[in-house]
Amino acid sequence: MIPFSAVLVLILRLFGAKIGKQTRLKPGIHIKYPWKLMIGDFSWLADCYIENLDWVRIGANCCISQQAMLMTGNHNYKNPGFDLITKPIILEEGVWVGAAAQVGPGVKLMSHAVLTMGSVAVNDLASYSIYQGNPAVKIRDRVL
Repeated sequence: MIPFSAVLVLILRLFGAKIGKQTRLKPGIHIKYPWKLMIGDFSWLADCYIENLDWVRIGANCCISQQAMLMTGNHNYKNPGFDLITKPIILEEGVWVGAAAQVGPGVKLMSHAVLTMGSVAVNDLASYSIYQGNPAVKIRDRVL
């Protein structure tokens, strides 16, 4: 049990987040815009960083580990105005984002994909697959 989790969930819901039942949030979590956040049932988020300038949708039974980062925005370095670009992030059911891993704008992690510790996802991750590295590449299938 994480008693403080219920307080965090309540506060985020008051600010517009859609959070499912039995979801656990650890102290130290950073969420930029709660009204652009959806989390499914039975998910667990550690002291991660969610820079959700665009929508972040986290499915049921997901795990976002310590110091992981979900970043929905970036700047267009090709444009002299350095314009902001935002794209949503989607984590389908059963996804695990490892400690200190990073997920970039517009990336979709499909059902039960794993992004290992310290890895960087800049492209979509296939279902039931394990990804590692920077940029993350598939290293093997995930067998449950």
